[in-house]
Amino acid sequence: MSENRKLIKIATAGSVDDGKSTLIGRLLYDTKSLTTDKIEAIERSSKQRGYDYLDFSLATDGLVAEREQGITIDVAHIYFNTDKTNFIVADTPGHVEYTRNMVTGASTSQVAIILIDARKGVIEQTYRHFFISNLLRISHVVVAINKMDLVDYDEEVYLKIKADFDALVAKSDFAEEQITFIPVSALKGENIARKSEEMPWYVGNTLLDHLEVLEPSDLQESSVVRFPVQYVIRPKTEAWHDFRGFSGMLYGGNLKVGDEVTLLPSLNTSTIKSIHYFDQEVQEAAPGSSIAITLATEVDLSRGDMLVKSGELPTSDKRLTATVCQVNNKPLRVGGKYILQHGVNRVMAKVDQIESRIHTDFTGTEEAAQLKLNDIGRVHFRLSKPIHFDSYQSNKSNGSFILIDEAEYDTVSVGFIE
Repeated sequence: MSENRKLIKIATAGSVDDGKSTLIGRLLYDTKSLTTDKIEAIERSSKQRGYDYLDFSLATDGLVAEREQGITIDVAHIYFNTDKTNFIVADTPGHVEYTRNMVTGASTSQVAIILIDARKGVIEQTYRHFFISNLLRISHVVVAINKMDLVDYDEEVYLKIKADFDALVAKSDFAEEQITFIPVSALKGENIARKSEEMPWYVGNTLLDHLEVLEPSDLQESSVVRFPVQYVIRPKTEAWHDFRGFSGMLYGGNLKVGDEVTLLPSLNTSTIKSIHYFDQEVQEAAPGSSIAITLATEVDLSRGDMLVKSGELPTSDKRLTATVCQVNNKPLRVGGKYILQHGVNRVMAKVDQIESRIHTDFTGTEEAAQLKLNDIGRVHFRLSKPIHFDSYQSNKSNGSFILIDEAEYDTVSVGFIE
């Protein structure tokens, strides 16, 4: 692959029969990302089912149960590319019983595509899909109004759905979110990779053209610098005898040689002496880079510690409040004790209070004694020792965590710090 290609990560969401799998299959087909044998298999299966069209959903629904029921259950990561861009699509389920799958599948995405059936319009599940994109702070949302062929490509239907969705957007507290509406027919390929002649009233880009003009730099989180140390590098070879580097992934902002940094938890300060990116030494590193850093002074810094720019300290506390999504069959209860993993750091955590269960249709909250599988709620925690965190709204990487059952070592919840 060309080194100067862009990479865009997309999450899809749609209710049963909205055509999400068909949309992704159509994108794969139109970008020539399906192998010949896969296309032949789709042709065979479509013919066996008596279809007079190619059922592109067969390209994405990988589980037998998915193919039999015609629904998406598991999260699948699908790859396709154009001349300019590599795409990774997290094909997530839309059903309420798989809320946890959508949250985890979309957690690393930069763009969300929410499908709406033109015959049904904005429904309860649409509210939940948009709520989760808000919760995850996905800054760019494409609303694909699908099956326009089944409403005779009527512009009034499109405008009604757009107005209803705009009313939903007005309930959001995420002002930076950008919403784009595109009327499509995934089955017939209208406004997917080619402009539809059936909808001359729509003057915007096709879905693929729209995705291609997005720039990763515009979708990248811009925040304060956070560099959690994953590993201390001491080669002790003849060439690198005195080398002591701190490796990890850089989040939030850029780091440059000469920057003054503060080390947590010690609060000691130092300056960046060198930055190593693979086998190169660079003067500056961008967010998302996996790098190794050396410091101008000898300091005590180890795995689980954090390096930040001086003057940009995070909150350090043994208490925190978070929005939590329950991803385990065991309910989250007050008094429950868990391992809280924050980046590479782990501490013991106790549930102090479950303040409320949050309605994913933007209608508010209700009291809750516990959070069951797929519930989302506001929870207060007490920790065994302080961690250094930001709110998820200001820094996704340093504002999120998972809870782990200390007995069975299962992931129990995912949390977004307030």
